[in-house]
Amino acid sequence: MLRSRFLLFALLLLAGTARAGAAPAPIEPDTASLTLPDAERRFVEGNLSLLAQQYNVSAAEALIQQARVWDNPTVSIEQNTYNQVTRKTLDVTRTGQSIVQVQQLFALAGRRKAAANVAQQNALVEQFNFQDLLRQLRYQLRTTFYDLYFKQRSVAVYDQEVASFRHTVSLYQGQYAKGNIALKEVIRLKAFLFQLENERHQLLSDIAAEQTDLRVLLHDDSGVYYRPVASLDRLRGLSLNGYSEQQLADTALVARADVRARQAAVQQQNQNLRLQRALATPDLAVGYVYDRAGSYIQNYNALTLGVAVPLFNRNQGNIRSARAQVEVTKAQLSQQQLVVRNDVQEAWRLAQQTSLLLQGTDGTTGDFDRLMGGIEQSYAKRNLTIVEFLDFYESYKNNLVQLNNLRASRVRAFEQLNYAVGRPLFKAE
Repeated sequence: MLRSRFLLFALLLLAGTARAGAAPAPIEPDTASLTLPDAERRFVEGNLSLLAQQYNVSAAEALIQQARVWDNPTVSIEQNTYNQVTRKTLDVTRTGQSIVQVQQLFALAGRRKAAANVAQQNALVEQFNFQDLLRQLRYQLRTTFYDLYFKQRSVAVYDQEVASFRHTVSLYQGQYAKGNIALKEVIRLKAFLFQLENERHQLLSDIAAEQTDLRVLLHDDSGVYYRPVASLDRLRGLSLNGYSEQQLADTALVARADVRARQAAVQQQNQNLRLQRALATPDLAVGYVYDRAGSYIQNYNALTLGVAVPLFNRNQGNIRSARAQVEVTKAQLSQQQLVVRNDVQEAWRLAQQTSLLLQGTDGTTGDFDRLMGGIEQSYAKRNLTIVEFLDFYESYKNNLVQLNNLRASRVRAFEQLNYAVGRPLFKAE
């Protein structure tokens, strides 16, 4: 019973592999080589998220001008509708009654200047928010670029092994047909080939998702398949030499846009406190009145002055609220500075760890490459069992793929350190 089930499984696997081998080749999308400088240039020029934030900056800058604008004067006209003496309707002659009033509001205690300062600090906050968004999206772009670069290198490893194993399976299928080898040996080879193809397919799925992310960042809807171009030697040259953790933390506290946005927010609330204090001082209304016939003399002219008497509303609630907001933004600034120091510390340690780990493994590839040439011949001569043969291939594949993953992790760690510091101090291009 067990033997019949094994034979059934073997026949199904053979049939499935045959169908897979006869399937038409997938249509390859248009491909394009892409360097990191070109990617960053296209990203800055076309990314829609950056464009939207730029509009926020422009809107905030426009409010500075608006805060400095004077209040419009008020003009009012009073005209009698019917003159009972002259029996005229809307009598605008000398015998009728007309009143003209003009009034201008003057802000005291520097209210307009304080409002402009608040708007100016708000524009700075939006500008720093734009720079912080640029920092975040650039980090996403660079990590996606390098992830694609190393994953495509891993796909090349799978392509080589799959092609080699397909040839091997074809040869041993012929040997099985001649009765020279057992069916279970062919099944083991085909099962390993099926495993390689599945792993390659999963890797291609990951690459497709990151290709989508890259095209969105570049504002590209053409569907082109990008092949990142990078220098592996320059990537190996990334080093922490010359930079201490404390130095990078101090740089981050000065350079990071999110910290500067918090600092601008503190200044904004300080300016808002000054504005609320200025609003406690009433505005002065200066006016002119002309009354043709309704006063004690004809053609009456007068100057008017008006001011609100601050008996009840002295803007005391808004002033207290502004004081509280100053303390809130100070606490948020301290919190953000703490986050920055921890970000740099974690990124520094991660870059150190991945660099040390890669130093012990980056030179092992040559040993596997030297053995690879004769491994198939050794297996064909029966100097190796099928278990040893497959174990070698598995080890060879795992070594190359994990090495690419480790290289990608190391580059990502340095990009994370650039992101934490707020400046591109570690670059390979």
